[in-house]
Amino acid sequence: MSDSVTWRLAPYHDLTRDELYALLQLRQRVFVVEQSCPFLDIDGADDRAWHLLGWTRDAEGAPLLGAYARLFAPGAMYDEASIGRVVTHPAARRGGLGRALMREALARLATLSPGSPVRIGAQRYLERFYESLGFHVAGPEYLEDGIPHVEMLRTA
Repeated sequence: MSDSVTWRLAPYHDLTRDELYALLQLRQRVFVVEQSCPFLDIDGADDRAWHLLGWTRDAEGAPLLGAYARLFAPGAMYDEASIGRVVTHPAARRGGLGRALMREALARLATLSPGSPVRIGAQRYLERFYESLGFHVAGPEYLEDGIPHVEMLRTA
């Protein structure tokens, strides 16, 4: 599935209304409903982010936002560049799309913020996945909205 993805990177002000709706719907579907975690997903940081959208197709062939992440320049969230709200659509999982999303996000950040390390706040159960992409634990475990997280860093 990850071979049939069309990637689009856009700052907040260049998102179309339909793109914004799709990304907010995907984030709410996974982070709030699927993970049973009521929290304020619209956190006031979207306007400072670059939005990476991975479009694919559902089983019927209709366009599907299969993957999404927010990218931040150094200083916007952390001292380093950062990636957040990393998510894949439930219907698009188990085909390597999450790994493709992170590789694309890292490549785009290398262009947007050359030479910057990248910091993430990762859900603890995904620690090994992020380690496989070059991240290492860079802080103690903490709870965010009731879910164990850990800060991880990837050097340039």
